[in-house]
Amino acid sequence: MALRSWKRLLLLGRQTTFAKAWRSRRGGPSLRWKRCCHWSTSKSLDPEVRAFLEENTEVTSSGNLTPEIRLRLLTPHCRFWKEKPDLWPYGDPFWAIYWPGGQALSRYILDNPRVVKGRSVLDLGSGCGATAIAAVMSGASQVLANDIDPIAGMAMILNCELNHLNPFPITIKNIINSEAGNWDLIVLGDMFYDEQLADGLHHWLRKCIRIQQTEVLIGDPGRHQFLSHSIHSQLHKVIEYSLPEYTRQENNGLTSSIVWSYQPSNSLESC
Repeated sequence: MALRSWKRLLLLGRQTTFAKAWRSRRGGPSLRWKRCCHWSTSKSLDPEVRAFLEENTEVTSSGNLTPEIRLRLLTPHCRFWKEKPDLWPYGDPFWAIYWPGGQALSRYILDNPRVVKGRSVLDLGSGCGATAIAAVMSGASQVLANDIDPIAGMAMILNCELNHLNPFPITIKNIINSEAGNWDLIVLGDMFYDEQLADGLHHWLRKCIRIQQTEVLIGDPGRHQFLSHSIHSQLHKVIEYSLPEYTRQENNGLTSSIVWSYQPSNSLESC
C-alpha cells in the first residue's frame, strides 16, 4: 500500500482517534512510556526503537519549504511506503510527515529569526520537530517541543542529531487546558483538524495570551476545519508560501500554506 494510502488514513485518523487522544489524555503517556515523559538528551532513547526508526525512515531535506533542515520521514524509498499500515508496530506516524502548516512556520522563523531570537518558544503538536529545530537555529533562548506520541519524541531527538543540535526538552503529554505557561511565543501547525480539539485550543491559547501576554503563531494550509472555525475571525495573516510540488501532491492538491498571528479581541477579558 503506497504512502498516499497512509496519508489518507492519517488525515482521516486526525479527525477521529488522534483528536480524541489530545482531548482526553490527562495523565501523559501509557505506563510503558512514563519513563520517557520528558527528554533532554539522546541517552534516554530506546536502542530498539532508535534502530527501527533509522531503518524505516529516510533522511531528507527536499520537497518541502525548508531545505536547511534534515529530517527522518517516510518516503518512497522506505519499506512502509508500500507495506500495509497495520504492520507499523507503533501508533500512527503523524510525525513522519512534514505537514504544510509546520513547513510554513519553520520557513517563516528561518527567514525572520528576530521572531524567536532570545525568546522562549513552545512548539505545540511538534511532530517531527522541524519548527522547534528552526527556532533553535534562529537563536531562541529556550525551546520546548510538545507531542502526545512518545515515538515522535524519539524522532525529534534523531532529527536534532541530523542537524547537529543538542536535543531540546520534549514533553510527551497533553498540555492543552493546563495552566498557562510563561512562554514568549507558542507555535502550532496543522492542529485544527477536529472541531472539539479546535475549541479547546482556542480557549487555551486565549488564556495564554490573557495571562502571560504570549504571542501565538499558527500554520495551516487552509483546511476546511480551520477556515470554518470561529478562531479564524481573530487571525491576522502574516505570510503565505507556495508549496513545493511534492508537498502539493501529498496533501490533496493544497497549493499554499499560511502563517497566522492569533490576536483575540477579547484577550483582556476573563476566559
